[in-house]
Amino acid sequence: MPLPFLTADRAFDTTEDVALPFDDRERWRRPYRPGPWRVGSAALLLLLSSFVLFAAVITALTGTVSGAAFCFAVALAVIAGALRMLRQGVWVSSRGLRQVGFFVSRTATWAQVGSVRTVQQPVRWLGLPRTVQGQALVLERAGAARGEMPPLLTTHSADFLARPEAFDRAADTVEAWAEEHRRD
Repeated sequence: MPLPFLTADRAFDTTEDVALPFDDRERWRRPYRPGPWRVGSAALLLLLSSFVLFAAVITALTGTVSGAAFCFAVALAVIAGALRMLRQGVWVSSRGLRQVGFFVSRTATWAQVGSVRTVQQPVRWLGLPRTVQGQALVLERAGAARGEMPPLLTTHSADFLARPEAFDRAADTVEAWAEEHRRD
C-alpha cells in the first residue's frame, strides 16, 4: 500500500536548476522528506501497535470480548497517532501553504502570505519545552490576516535535527514557492 505522505516527491532529488519541479501544482505536497526522528518514532509506535493487536487476538481467544475490543481500540488509536505524526509538516500547493500539526492544521492562501524567511531565533528542541538557538522558517501574514504563527520549520524539529543541509534545502524550496505564487 503506497503511503504518499511519507515521502516527498522524487522531483526534489533531481540536479536540475528548477525551484518548483512539478507538473501538477494543485496537489498538496511536502517539499522535503520526513526526518529520521519522525520516521523512527512512528515505526516504534507501529511496532507497539502490533503487540497490542496481538494482545487483542489472545484476549479474544480467551473469551473476554470486551477486553479484546478495548485492546483493538487502543491499537487503532496508536496506529492513527503514528500516521498523523508522519503527516505533520509543511505542505505547499498553488492554493497556499499548509502547516499540519498533530491536532491542528493551519492553511494560508498565497494572498495572505506577506513573506516567508529564515531567521535565527530560539527554537524548540524536538517539539519539547526546552529551547535552543537555531534557525526557523517563519511566515509573516499580509494585510488584515496578520497574526502570530508558529515557525513553519526549525533546525531542531524531528525532520531536521542534525541535518542542516536538509533544512536549508526545504526552507529554500518553501521560500521559492512563496516567491513564485506571491507574484501571481
